[in-house]
Amino acid sequence: MLQNHDSAKTDYVRARMSPDVKEAAEAVFSKLGLGHTEAIRLFYQQVVLNQGLPFGIKIPNAETVRAMKQVKSRKGLTRYKDEKQLFDKFR
Repeated sequence: MLQNHDSAKTDYVRARMSPDVKEAAEAVFSKLGLGHTEAIRLFYQQVVLNQGLPFGIKIPNAETVRAMKQVKSRKGLTRYKDEKQLFDKFR
């Protein structure tokens, strides 16, 4: 269960990440009026409340894994000259 918000905050969390991700996330936090510390604290509180991650994480099914491997290998992909040609395929 969540502890009282007035409890001592003495533990630290350290994480390494790419500077691009950090900068982009902090821009979002800023728009929300949050610093990175508050955002991390909110994330941890949501993990506790949800008894898991506060968003869905799924293991891709076999079809998705095949598609991901195909894209990574760049084999068997269909190429289009522009978006119009692509969208015409679905009309």
